[in-house]
Amino acid sequence: MNQTTADQVVKVSDLAHGIIGSEIIKLAAEVNEKIKQGEHIYNMTIGDFSPAQFPIPSALKQYIIEEYSSDQTNYPEADGMLDLRKAVSDLLKERGDLTYATDELLIAGGARPVIYAIYRALVNPNDTVIFAVPSWNNNHYSYLNGAKSVVIEAKPENNFMPSAADIRPHIGEACMVALCSPQNPTGTVFSKEGLEEICDMILEENSRRGPNQKSVYLMYDQIYWALTFGNTQHYNPVSLRPSMKEYTVFVDGISKSLSATGVRVGWAMGPKSIIAKMKAILSHVGAWAPKAEQLATARFLMDLHLYDAFLEEQKEKIYTRLKGFYDGFSALKAEGYAVDAIAPQAAIYLTIKFDLHGKRTADGRVLETTQDVTSYILNEAKLAIVPFYAFGAATSSPWYRMSVGTCSVADIEQVITNLRTALSKLN
Repeated sequence: MNQTTADQVVKVSDLAHGIIGSEIIKLAAEVNEKIKQGEHIYNMTIGDFSPAQFPIPSALKQYIIEEYSSDQTNYPEADGMLDLRKAVSDLLKERGDLTYATDELLIAGGARPVIYAIYRALVNPNDTVIFAVPSWNNNHYSYLNGAKSVVIEAKPENNFMPSAADIRPHIGEACMVALCSPQNPTGTVFSKEGLEEICDMILEENSRRGPNQKSVYLMYDQIYWALTFGNTQHYNPVSLRPSMKEYTVFVDGISKSLSATGVRVGWAMGPKSIIAKMKAILSHVGAWAPKAEQLATARFLMDLHLYDAFLEEQKEKIYTRLKGFYDGFSALKAEGYAVDAIAPQAAIYLTIKFDLHGKRTADGRVLETTQDVTSYILNEAKLAIVPFYAFGAATSSPWYRMSVGTCSVADIEQVITNLRTALSKLN
């Protein structure tokens, strides 16, 4: 059988056939190919950390080594090691203004399995999920679950955060609202008033539905909550409205706060009955965090002074980079170039704008699409960034995510210089 015939015979499921790969990974592959060819690219596409710039805490690293040396290599408990659930419970109470018992917590291999399990536990095929764009991967999780998506295009004047007014026309048909704060990709947060209004709307809707109708739940992704800067404050729905505890499932973990994206320790907290079903789902998927990493993370989180000291340094390093790039974009804007940026609030992302559609390059090419602009910035300024359309926004959007977890402070000046040169060639 030749290859063509084999391709015609082998069929995949409808779900597999229709799934769309990550736009970020596609862009990263193009960038990596340029790097292989010897080009010096400032790659700020992936929401990750360079271990050279942002290593995990040295104590956590040592604890992981010690746990493996102690042969902690068999299966962990299905809902996570009890020591870790206790440590997370204490962390949330002492630093997060949240009270969750160990049986209201579920440990998983990072935030992704948690999100997947929330969707599977709460959303039936053809149920409606509301989420705003730009946002990370809600479109893909909705697809995997066969859900109907109500997509709200958030606005720059609201720092790309959805409002109750945006959601309200659709709340009557929803089974879940998916929110993230601090937000990926924007690095912005909900205001206290904005989140309160959304919570009140959900509580009002559930009161209207009564006990015999399926409730509307809130998935609240706060994986970046420890990384806020300046006067920015993180708010969560349960602290603002305690009655939201019955309807809220959180997404959280150490991936971002401890620059531990590869350690794969995340958790969910929520109503005990929902957490139990999520545990059952993930037990079949096998999406546990490794036992040694769980025990090591528990040891690290038990010492909140150690945690606080690391976090203080971590936040300073991240903010130095975000503020440096923000100041650079502000300078370019003041010089008359068609760029903009939103002042950094949280996470590892800077929201930036290249309003270059219709500009003409030195060789006469017109930048007609966002893809054209992205390629021009990559080829001329050697800067790789992710357009908001990769997060579900309109393909015409001029806004981008810049991730600073892989760059050095020394990179800032050169990136801004490269951009100034590239922009000066356009007319």
